[in-house]
Amino acid sequence: MKDIKPTTIEEYIDAAPREFQGIMYELAEIIKNTIPKAEGGISWNVPIYNYHGILAGFDVAKKHVSFGIDALDDEVREILKKKGYKTGKKTIQIKPDQKVPKSELIRLIKEQAKLNEVRRK
Repeated sequence: MKDIKPTTIEEYIDAAPREFQGIMYELAEIIKNTIPKAEGGISWNVPIYNYHGILAGFDVAKKHVSFGIDALDDEVREILKKKGYKTGKKTIQIKPDQKVPKSELIRLIKEQAKLNEVRRK
């Protein structure tokens, strides 16, 4: 995917390996349904959603989709770890054989939106 320069989130997802497309479409839907005013686009050659600053984004890797959000805290990280997800400092790895952790992502997206609103004021 490094050679592809998508201009929309849909182009990005459609250019990704088929096994990851469903995950990414679900992530996009979760973000938009959680914060309808979030604006999606391509930044740094990956899908990024903005709402009073960067809200969340995702990227396809070799064996997983990486969902990135600054609001990832230790409590949610521990919940995800118990469910079998790997996490980084600000990322959650979702493999093709895993369900998208919808309730945890909604919680994080709402928290990030609140943080962004406070910073904006």
